[in-house]
Amino acid sequence: QVQLAESGGGLVQAGGSPRLSCAASGIWFSINAMGWYRQAPGKERELVATIARDGRTNYADSVKGRFTISRDNAKNTVTLQMNSLKPEDTAVYYCAAGLSINLPPSYWGQGTQVTVSS
Repeated sequence: QVQLAESGGGLVQAGGSPRLSCAASGIWFSINAMGWYRQAPGKERELVATIARDGRTNYADSVKGRFTISRDNAKNTVTLQMNSLKPEDTAVYYCAAGLSINLPPSYWGQGTQVTVSS
């Protein structure tokens, strides 16, 4: 089993720069990709950003240039630095992990709420 625990969510002002963190633990063998997804009320869960062990990244067009994903392979952590936040960024953000950056995630965290006020 793999467990993912998010932290860093909350209420922030538009234009703010919060940081989300995710710590992975448990038994895993072929986990290569980690990343973040988000889901707003009435909308489908969508990709925010993913990162492979070699550092390759993939970003949604809506956050490209504003958000930065990074990981520490030794500590099994992944971080999402969010800049220039907009009200439309409001959502529950989920940490995820899987076999490949090109495949759907196999494991999910419990989610953390990010609310952006104008």
